[in-house]
Amino acid sequence: MKQKQTARVISQREIAPDIYDMWIETSLAAQALPGQFLGVYTKDKSKLLPRPISICETRADNVIRIVYRIAGAGTGEFSGYGAEESIEILGPLGNGFPVEKGSGKKVFLMGGGIGIPPILELARQMDAQKQIILGYRDSKLFLKEDLEKYGTVFAATEDGSAGTKGNVMDAVRENRLEADVIFACGPMPMLRAIKKYAAQCQIPAYISLEEHMACGVGACLGCVVKTKEKDAHSHVNNARICTDGPVFEADTVEI
Repeated sequence: MKQKQTARVISQREIAPDIYDMWIETSLAAQALPGQFLGVYTKDKSKLLPRPISICETRADNVIRIVYRIAGAGTGEFSGYGAEESIEILGPLGNGFPVEKGSGKKVFLMGGGIGIPPILELARQMDAQKQIILGYRDSKLFLKEDLEKYGTVFAATEDGSAGTKGNVMDAVRENRLEADVIFACGPMPMLRAIKKYAAQCQIPAYISLEEHMACGVGACLGCVVKTKEKDAHSHVNNARICTDGPVFEADTVEI
C-alpha cells in the first residue's frame, strides 16, 4: 500500500558526474520490492508532481537507498540535500521484478545507465546463478563494487574505457554468456535489443521501462505503452508504466 510521508535524509554523496547516492530513513523500506520506485517531491511548491526515482536498495532498519541522475530542476534540488534534511516521498510505487522467476536458475541481471540502481536490490534478493551485465557511458562504473557482492559482473562502456567496448549485448557476445531468464532495466534501445535476443533464444525476459512520468499513480495516462493484449478495464492495447509496470514481461509490450 503506497503512502505519502515526510522522511529523513541520512546521507548523500556524488558517486559519478551528476549521479547522486542518497540514503533515506523511512518506514516504506519494509514494503518496497525490487523494481519499485518512489515519487519524490520538491520543496518548491510550484512543482506539483513528484519525480520518479527507482529504489536501489533497502535495509531492515527502515532505510531506502536511491541513486539518481540530475535531469532537471527537481533532481538538481535533491542533490543539494544534506543529512537530517526532510524529504517528502510517496511509495512504494509500481510493480517490481518477479524475483521468484529466477530462483535456482542461471540469470542475466542487466542494467544500463541510470537503470543500474534497481538491479542492486534485485541481485541482493535473488537466489540464482547471477551474471550481472552493466552498461556505462565511460569508466565511471558506479555501483559496480556493490553489485560484485552478489554475482559475477561484466561491464560494457560506450567509449571502451573499461570492460567491453559497446553495450550490454556486446558484453554478452564477447563473454559468450548464456541464461535461462533475463531481468533488465535501462534505456529503450537497450531493452529493444534484449527483447529481440530473448525471443531469438526463446527465454523469458522481464524488463523495467524507463519513461517520463507525471503523476506516478496511473491517473494522468502520461506514460502508456502499447501491449499485445487489451487492458481488461479500458479495452484498449495500452498499459500504464507507472502502475501496470514499470516491469513487464518483454513479449507482452510493444517497444
